[in-house]
Amino acid sequence: MAEGMRWFGPTDSVSLAEILQTGATVIFSSLHEVPYGEAWSAEAIVGRRDEIAAAGLAWSVVESVPVHESIKTRTGDFARHIENYRLTLERLGAAGIDQVIYNFMPGMDWVRTDLHHRLPDGSEALLYDPVKIAAFDLFALQRPGAPTEFTAAEQAAAARYWSSQTEAQRAAFVAQTLDLFPGVRLGLTIDGLRARLAAYATVNADRLREHLRLFLEAIVPAAEMAGVRLAIHPDDPPFPVLGLPRIVSTEPDLAAIAAMVDRPANGLCYCTGSLGARADNDLPGIVRRLGPRVNAVHLRSVQREPDGVFFEANHLEGSTDMPAVVGALLQEQRERQRRGRSDWQLTLRSDHGHMMLDDFRRPAPACPGYSLIGRLRGLAELRGLQLGVSRALEWPRE
Repeated sequence: MAEGMRWFGPTDSVSLAEILQTGATVIFSSLHEVPYGEAWSAEAIVGRRDEIAAAGLAWSVVESVPVHESIKTRTGDFARHIENYRLTLERLGAAGIDQVIYNFMPGMDWVRTDLHHRLPDGSEALLYDPVKIAAFDLFALQRPGAPTEFTAAEQAAAARYWSSQTEAQRAAFVAQTLDLFPGVRLGLTIDGLRARLAAYATVNADRLREHLRLFLEAIVPAAEMAGVRLAIHPDDPPFPVLGLPRIVSTEPDLAAIAAMVDRPANGLCYCTGSLGARADNDLPGIVRRLGPRVNAVHLRSVQREPDGVFFEANHLEGSTDMPAVVGALLQEQRERQRRGRSDWQLTLRSDHGHMMLDDFRRPAPACPGYSLIGRLRGLAELRGLQLGVSRALEWPRE
């Protein structure tokens, strides 16, 4: 598989020159400076593409073209935002950029409760704790209806955690939870989040799924005309949070989305970290059954704990059988080659990474989880795993 690394643009503390030294050849990036919902100009796209090319790398994967909230709720100026999305896809395709990742997570992006979870070896990982999310929901957000969604034991645990925190610790936790939007700072406040949640008061999972279908019907033809393959990213975490519906969390969800507009351009971003936070997701099996629709790959592992906590493990450790995953992906590539697909080669990136070694002495990463050395370790491990699995597939069997 082609190997990539995410880059958050010219303000990223990780430079393109440093990424080149990791051995990656592909950049996953976005025009984060463009407000959500606005069309990307052809000039800005070409300028960023050429900047990356001058560093010896290729910008072939966009992560992401954000989907405006009005599209997800089908309210306000959603039609204009869909037209802007089509224009952006057309301009990306004209610039030779042929893969676009997006997500349809309502209201918020990915969620973690601990950004500096210390591991036994001294490195730091991202962690999700359902008790802390319950505390945020019940005592900071004070969402109407939240008490009915937690058991008495869960509410008691959340209350114990909240009462153990100082005012400064509570404020830091709230600010962190509101600001986890990759590559951009939206300045969201508690009141702003309440307004976002209110917009989904009548949008349950079925309605959100219908809104996604209508969105895909509008943009997939434009993507096909532009030569662009779309890849929807799974929910992170892959279950409802803060009362919001999640519709990209399981294999049946992914299969249903692929069937909404049954075209190769309507594809999936196969993220083992997001999907792997659920024990009922068969990660290698998803590739075997839905592999032809995988248009982008994120590889990372999480360690699931019995109490619902999960944290980012090293890429070859944790709860994910990464050798089986990589084997399935390499088999999918072989099948694509056999069928003569021009897009036979998948592009992966080592997703997230621990803070380790010189990461602690460098400027803070542009987004939590995107340290240089931690991702370099993950990419190197995945490169070695690819080589080993590839050789094993080539050996004659007795």
